[in-house]
Amino acid sequence: MKKSIITISREYGSGGRMIGKMVAEKLGISYYDKEIIAKVAEATGFTEDYIEKNGEYSPSKSIFAYSVVGRDRSGSSMNDYIFSVQRKIILEIAEKGPCVIVGRCADDILADYENSLHVFVYGEAEEKIKKVMASNHVSEKEALKLMKMTDKKRSINYNYYTDRQWGKAQNYDICLNSSAFGYEACADIISEIAK
Repeated sequence: MKKSIITISREYGSGGRMIGKMVAEKLGISYYDKEIIAKVAEATGFTEDYIEKNGEYSPSKSIFAYSVVGRDRSGSSMNDYIFSVQRKIILEIAEKGPCVIVGRCADDILADYENSLHVFVYGEAEEKIKKVMASNHVSEKEALKLMKMTDKKRSINYNYYTDRQWGKAQNYDICLNSSAFGYEACADIISEIAK
């Protein structure tokens, strides 16, 4: 069966975003990443920067952060509101047709779609650190700290909103080590499986 909706979850610095773009180009389908942030910002009235920081990352490096964030009378927080809008937009995107969606719990949101392929991209620490150093113009120590903090906050957010464990192989159809295969080969593998 052809897999026309591809979700890419990724470790920070693994190149998942780049691989997702390459897959979309190879298959000639739409690509959604920052576009989701813009759509959520438009729907909520929040800035894109606010959505980027609160739509995929936990408020802190602890799951308990969700228990202390401000909540309204119904028990919902601003993060919950952003997630619900983001979820609705991801479902609308999937209904439009073939696409690649990066991050934002899309693999869980679209888990019941038979025509979906869910991918997790990870990499070796040394290679990811070099990439983070180059793209953020930071020292090795700062790159490692940024990498750990970003993945921790992504993991907590994912675990909180999906009741699943971020990065656990059983949650995805395929897990790829971008350090072992390289971006191009990862994109080729995903594209071939999707066909």
